[in-house]
Amino acid sequence: MVEANKLVACISNFLFEYDTPRMVTVKNRRIGLIFRLIQLGVLAYIIGWVFIYEKGYQSTDTTISSVSVKVKGVGFTNLSNIGPKILDAVDYAFPSWGSDSFVIMTNYIVTPNQTLTHCTQHQSSGECESDSDCTAGAFSRYGQGIMNGKCRNNAEGNKTCEIFGWCPTENDHNISNPPLLMAAENFTIFIKNSITFTAFGVSRRNIVESITNAALKNCTYHKVHDPLCPVFRLGYVVEEIKENFSVLAYKGGMIGIVIHWDCDLDWPEEYCAPTYSFHQLYGGLDKEKVSAGFNFRYAKYYKENGTDVRDLYKVFGIRLDIMVNGKAGKFDIIPTMTTIGSGIGVFGVATIVCDLVMLHMLPKRNYYKQKKFKNVEGESSTSIPAEIKD
Repeated sequence: MVEANKLVACISNFLFEYDTPRMVTVKNRRIGLIFRLIQLGVLAYIIGWVFIYEKGYQSTDTTISSVSVKVKGVGFTNLSNIGPKILDAVDYAFPSWGSDSFVIMTNYIVTPNQTLTHCTQHQSSGECESDSDCTAGAFSRYGQGIMNGKCRNNAEGNKTCEIFGWCPTENDHNISNPPLLMAAENFTIFIKNSITFTAFGVSRRNIVESITNAALKNCTYHKVHDPLCPVFRLGYVVEEIKENFSVLAYKGGMIGIVIHWDCDLDWPEEYCAPTYSFHQLYGGLDKEKVSAGFNFRYAKYYKENGTDVRDLYKVFGIRLDIMVNGKAGKFDIIPTMTTIGSGIGVFGVATIVCDLVMLHMLPKRNYYKQKKFKNVEGESSTSIPAEIKD
């Protein structure tokens, strides 16, 4: 019965009691100093971080972008099996029309005049001891064609499986050092980037107002002397990622070019300009012992006396990935009022901290509790604000 009465009393108190704040002035220097210091810290956070640094008074939008690239420069090679060659952008840039991901060839191995016939594989494709190791009609993981069931001595004197495929087979172990296209260090890359902030109806190009046609023909990007020029020398880009060009060109590598737009549209649009940064992708060559560098193969096909012939190229090059990111902000009353309201709420931290100190840490905490909390029963009781002097 007693337990039931307690339960009813608890439910009654929960349903029919009301808590209202009581204004109590505490004249205590320690509490007052803590209160004002916390308020000052909150105010500095709201003004310095939220409004000035984070621009909490603005609405924001991210960018939609497109990129195109043109590579300029001429290289020269002179290999014993194909003779002297002049290479321009059509020969060393892949794809030649340019995109946000492209490759500039710096080294290559060519296997000329391949035809479809029977020949032995290179020993890198695996050696054999007898015909039973060469299953007819099958191919191995590193094979260079379809095996015909015969184990033969190849040109180097090693026993390998005979295959039907493009012959003579490729030997990709003799990589030219120094790289064949060291001239690529002075090749230039012209990057055209267009962006749009759809929420604000603003479109910009990385060819900003200060760049004229005459300036564009002669400028080259430098992070200090010419940070807005959209023409980049490949050697300078490699220097910016702390790599040696001849080392990177030997087996190739991957570089990221980041175009960053951070625009405050409360200012004129002319102040919305890009910044550029460069990053080594997948670590440097010294960090990649397995499958280091970057390479791919392609072939040039033609006919001789009615026979299909091809020249096979294994290309080592520097792959460049252009990544664009951006953000724009502009004054908007809604985020401004939301930020102000949130800041006012944060001021309540000062009251919470001071109450904890006053009610649980000071010597006169019991006395302060008596003055802060008061129970009022019935409609005739009134609450009078109290002033406490320490």
